[in-house]
Amino acid sequence: MDVRLLLARRYLMARHQVTLIAVITGISVLGVAVGVAALIVVLSVMNGFYRVVRDLLVSVDPHVRIVSVAPGGMAVDDSLEQYLRELPHVTEVTAYVEGKALLLYEGEGEVNKVVIVRGVEPEALEAMGAARVFGSVDLQRREGRPGILVGMPLARRLGLLPASSTDPASQVGLLSAPALEQLLTQPLAPPPLVRFEVRGLYQLTSGYDESQVFVALEEAQRLFRMGDRIDGIALRLDDVSRAAALKARLEQQLDTTRYRVQTWYDLQRGLYDVMRLEKWGASLILALIVVVAAFSIVGALTMVVIEKRRDIGVLQAMGLSRKRVRQVFLLAGLLIGVAGAGLGLFLGVGLALLQQHFQLVPLPGAEAFLIHAYPVAIEITDLLGITLAALALCVLAALYPAARAAAIEPAQAVHLDI
Repeated sequence: MDVRLLLARRYLMARHQVTLIAVITGISVLGVAVGVAALIVVLSVMNGFYRVVRDLLVSVDPHVRIVSVAPGGMAVDDSLEQYLRELPHVTEVTAYVEGKALLLYEGEGEVNKVVIVRGVEPEALEAMGAARVFGSVDLQRREGRPGILVGMPLARRLGLLPASSTDPASQVGLLSAPALEQLLTQPLAPPPLVRFEVRGLYQLTSGYDESQVFVALEEAQRLFRMGDRIDGIALRLDDVSRAAALKARLEQQLDTTRYRVQTWYDLQRGLYDVMRLEKWGASLILALIVVVAAFSIVGALTMVVIEKRRDIGVLQAMGLSRKRVRQVFLLAGLLIGVAGAGLGLFLGVGLALLQQHFQLVPLPGAEAFLIHAYPVAIEITDLLGITLAALALCVLAALYPAARAAAIEPAQAVHLDI
């Protein structure tokens, strides 16, 4: 064994007795372990919430979408759609139309609300299963009446229900901007209101499904008077993590003066950025636990330097260089970090796995959300980052004791007790 590692171990732990230095060293190891475990558990829970929200949103949002740079949408390009279908990892290519309209409902109080109307092809609605759809996603015309899919909070507020065995489906009207303009400029003309039948209700995160409704693509084209034009093309992939790579590829292949490529992250960038900011903010706060443990490492190793001053002088007189003395105490700090980080890694990953498989800690207010316990997602990059950061802090804490030990004069130390 390297003499530096041997000395570092002997200085930290006495073989036959428990000393004050050993107690402080144990406290330092425990502090590092608690900090590492807390970081792993908290970041895993925040990763879990991030994935839950992401999966819910991408069940409606496309993984990648191509939109027209020029206003007014773009013409349907069969060659472009064929090219997109042949790309690797692309499982679905659908056109869509999106715009704002005034939703009118003649119920109690006659509530009117501005909503985002999204016209989609039938294939795009197959992914709505993860969003908890109640009713049907068939939006095609029945008996001359087109269908509409409404968010659960909006439906609850307005009292909207799909058809049942006893009651007919609720009906709502949509008034687009072109229709409003016609209503204002031609007041004597027939009202350009388009009535839809509520076919189904979907549930996502609040704030999203409050103002988003879905209709058939051709109905949206008719509502916004776009003719055969569309607002964009939505792509779904076999793995949502490949969206960024596909975006980079499409930006190289397509004419950027005509088309703009966006990923699922771009569509909800504000929400995702806030969640990531919260994650790193929590990391910095919990890292203070490890910083406090590092201060105890400074104290423990400084006590070792004071207690072993004569031994260090003897070793230097026998030929141990100042550089090696410094390395002995840096290794001592590293050993504390390895022990603390290893124990914290075991505890943190163990607790996270227990929560992931057995859902030990329920989520308060779970009846208002789609999950019943705190979600957990362990990421290898987080584990590596936390472990390396803990080791680095422990080594940095050993810098002062190491410098102080290397500054000991051998002649003075050897004759200190004479």
